[in-house]
Amino acid sequence: MAREKLGSRLGFILLSAGCAIGIGNVWKFPYLVGQYGGAVFVVCYLVCLLLLGIPVVVMEFAVGRAAGKSPVRMYQELEPAGSKWHWHGYVCMAANYLLMMYYTTVAGWMLYYLYISVRGDYARLSAEQVAGVFSSMLSSPAIMCGCMAAVVIVGFLILSRGLKNGLERVTKVMMLLLLLLIVVLAVHSICIEGGSAGLRFYLHPDFSRIKDVGFGKVIVEAMKQAFFTLSIGCGAMAIFGSYIDKKHSLLGESVNVTVMDTFVAVCSGMIIFPACTAYNVNVGAGPSLLFITLPNVFNHIAGGRIWGSLFFLFMVFAAFSTVLAVFENIVSMCMDLFSWSRQTCYVNIPVMIVLSLPCALGYNVLANIEPMGKGTQILDLEDFIVSNWLLPLGSLIFVLFCALKKGWGWEAFTAEANAGSGWKVNPWMRSYLTFVLPVIILVIFAAGLW
Repeated sequence: MAREKLGSRLGFILLSAGCAIGIGNVWKFPYLVGQYGGAVFVVCYLVCLLLLGIPVVVMEFAVGRAAGKSPVRMYQELEPAGSKWHWHGYVCMAANYLLMMYYTTVAGWMLYYLYISVRGDYARLSAEQVAGVFSSMLSSPAIMCGCMAAVVIVGFLILSRGLKNGLERVTKVMMLLLLLLIVVLAVHSICIEGGSAGLRFYLHPDFSRIKDVGFGKVIVEAMKQAFFTLSIGCGAMAIFGSYIDKKHSLLGESVNVTVMDTFVAVCSGMIIFPACTAYNVNVGAGPSLLFITLPNVFNHIAGGRIWGSLFFLFMVFAAFSTVLAVFENIVSMCMDLFSWSRQTCYVNIPVMIVLSLPCALGYNVLANIEPMGKGTQILDLEDFIVSNWLLPLGSLIFVLFCALKKGWGWEAFTAEANAGSGWKVNPWMRSYLTFVLPVIILVIFAAGLW
């Protein structure tokens, strides 16, 4: 069966950016900024994207495009005879399933909050009552499982319509609306009276703020976030490389995707921090920032129900863009591994729902299971394995495979990456990508374990 191809370069950029743009940008990034020193963290994060994120994205795209296969089969097309690089393909498949085992639950939270925002359920509630809405959602197995199942079913049904008619068509519309929404929301938040202090915290580096946290920890968290936000290391980018032609070189395409991802992350902060300072909200509130803090902010803003609904619509688009991209990776790997058609979407619906149940029930029925110590949930363990083990180690394997003679090799990698018009991978980059980048990734891995 001939491999499907994307219909346009715009579709490739938006799909790849959609995979990168997700909850990590608009939920995790702002609260990390709040907890790790404001603008200093932002600067460190941008440097990490440049030095760590973009090179690995180029390598994933190159491996995928050269092989023309999904991650579970791409190594077999390129690796030297008798080598074992292809084992990582099976790890990529497991990593994509594991990522979606908790990501679908969090995406379901966004869906539920869009629903209650449109209904105005938290309007005029006290701060304690707004917090109670979030707790009530988590404690309800029906809501948690129902929203998670809705995300899974809608996601795979879209993919069942094909690469162009399903994934590409829906993602184009969704991503363009997402970009429009985030600009409108950011402009509105910046114009809130009293929000200028939040912008200063966010955009003006003040190194005195990180004394208590420690500069080393800020760097490590910025490096981890750079990997998490771009979804690199598990083959999620490689799959889109396998769907494109060789008209454009991959360094330029990687920069385009990273810039779009960064734009959304930075704009998310511009939405959140001015609103927080305008209404005396703790910018370091952590994960509760989105579901407890911001609804309280919307309750004080003129037209808050409308702005709250638009914000959570934006959140649904951000979450769904990643869900669709990773689901596509899963579907493609099943097609390559088992020689199935796109009907594998229907097989994966019940499989993904069952695999996601422990996370969805981890806040209620299975709340007594605390895998990482008191107060932790199943989600925390799944996220820890993906973020601290599978993504950095997977990125290390991609780097070594592309750089070493015992892998695909530098010459083959650069020939593929530089095919087409646009920015090129230059020979002077070889030493950095071969010797320095692997060491940095190992440091991130060790720090994550620590």
